[in-house]
Amino acid sequence: MDLLHLLRLLLTACVFGLSQTINPFVVQQTASDPCYDENSAPRRCIPEFVNAAFGKEVQASSTCGKPPTHHCDASDPRKAHPASYLTDLNTASNMTCWRSESLHLSPQNVTLTLSLAKKFEVIYVSLQFCSARPESAAILKSMDYGKTWVPYQYYSSQCRKIYGKPNKATVTKQNEQEALCTDGHTDLYPLTGGLIAFSTLDGRPSAQDFDNSPVLQDWVTATDIRVIFSRPHLFRELGGRDNEEDDGGTGSFSYYYAVGEFQVGGRCKCNGHASRCVKDKEGKLVCDCKHNTEGPECDRCKPFHYDRPWQRANAREANECLACNCNLHARRCRFNMELYKLSGRKSGGVCLNCRHNTAGRHCHYCKEGFYRDMSKSITDRKACKACDCHPVGAAGKTCNQTTGQCPCKDGVTGLTCNRCAKSYQQSRSPVAPCITLSLLCSFSADCDSYCKPAKGNYKINMKKYCKKDYVVQVNVLDMETVANWAKFTVNVLSVYKCRDERVKRGDNFLWIHMKDLACKCPKIQISRKYLVMGISENPTDRPGLMADKNSLVIQWRDAWTRRLRKLQRREKKGKCLKP
Repeated sequence: MDLLHLLRLLLTACVFGLSQTINPFVVQQTASDPCYDENSAPRRCIPEFVNAAFGKEVQASSTCGKPPTHHCDASDPRKAHPASYLTDLNTASNMTCWRSESLHLSPQNVTLTLSLAKKFEVIYVSLQFCSARPESAAILKSMDYGKTWVPYQYYSSQCRKIYGKPNKATVTKQNEQEALCTDGHTDLYPLTGGLIAFSTLDGRPSAQDFDNSPVLQDWVTATDIRVIFSRPHLFRELGGRDNEEDDGGTGSFSYYYAVGEFQVGGRCKCNGHASRCVKDKEGKLVCDCKHNTEGPECDRCKPFHYDRPWQRANAREANECLACNCNLHARRCRFNMELYKLSGRKSGGVCLNCRHNTAGRHCHYCKEGFYRDMSKSITDRKACKACDCHPVGAAGKTCNQTTGQCPCKDGVTGLTCNRCAKSYQQSRSPVAPCITLSLLCSFSADCDSYCKPAKGNYKINMKKYCKKDYVVQVNVLDMETVANWAKFTVNVLSVYKCRDERVKRGDNFLWIHMKDLACKCPKIQISRKYLVMGISENPTDRPGLMADKNSLVIQWRDAWTRRLRKLQRREKKGKCLKP
């Protein structure tokens, strides 16, 4: 067995032995879909181990043949040594070699740059030489498609002098993501067929716990590999001599670098969520993602699968992305970390734009104005029925989520508050649509003679202003009945006149007798603004403002503000007549 074959076997054993002992590179058993077990449960899956450099283009900073020499001519296929030979198919009987220009004609630094066209998890980088190995070389990697570069490994017999690194430094958890320097693989011999092989995980303390080491996961990730030959062995025996050319008749020897095979062993980086990589519509290499993941590296969750944060798969957990629980009423959702933590790290999805009249984080209850139809599943499109609360009889639009019962005003009954209760009769008031029969009989017959409702074009003058004890602008919020009185909760927005210092801006009560209300003297509705002008009465059982048939309660107009402020100023000057 020749030395070349032995080196190949040792390298193969090293790589595959490593892949068997380190979790992320365990060879998977053949299955219909390696990402799922026989029970269709998700499990970690990884693409096959490949030579990621095979067939890829390599950019070489120096290649012989231009101008041609006796042993290298780029125009003659039999004498050409292009960079494409670095990643073509090589066999023991047919070893093709790339070769640099003679180093006395070009700088000693020669660079090979290989683009993998996608993120890979790199296990080794190897170079098999057709010349002697360089005395100093560096391997670098890029994780952003060649925008930035970080060192991977240095080789030199003079580590400190050439690269400023100690030789064979001890690797600890504190420096396991740093490039080291070694004098290994820099020997003078063999003069041809020598090997440089760099293992990314060999000797790294966290390699045995790779799943839990973000540092090493990042360390093995690369999109591009660059090799820099910094310095050849400067001995007469090395590099070879173009025996029939003497570099212009000087009799000098020609030094060069020559490499037959450039390999990068590893796997497509798919974070445990794909068993293969394929080309997309644009011809780019991407992971064939499973577990509800997406992205070139399966590095994010698919839309609507945000019930827990994306995680890399490991040997214990597939960490698949879970769909949000929206009960089939939403198409979009978002992730909330606080909710996820509060749930014991089980669920953090929040549904967006719930449809079918549903609401809530999971679209699990009915929105305002609707209630659950218990005869249908919560996932049914018609799970929520409209409350249909009567616009006059109901005190609001929201009904009981379970029964559908609307909140009825006093004296009103029915599921939708659409009829008067027993012993009540419909009135003409939208505020108190149902009143007791005794009250109705006592003041329904003489409403016309009792009072005349105020007209909307009522004019405000100084005389009327002065006759009233208070003049305020109010917003009517709510109403309830207390005996024969309607008690309105109002918010006093502006005070234009008040003989009672207790009347101030803010919440207050406005009392109106049911007879006056039934006869629409005054006419008042909830959720509207009014100008109220009345006489102060302060019975102990009815705190607040009083209004009756002689009061002025008319819907507010913004145009009155200026007029009322003018009357207010005139009153302060003593223009009002004494009552």
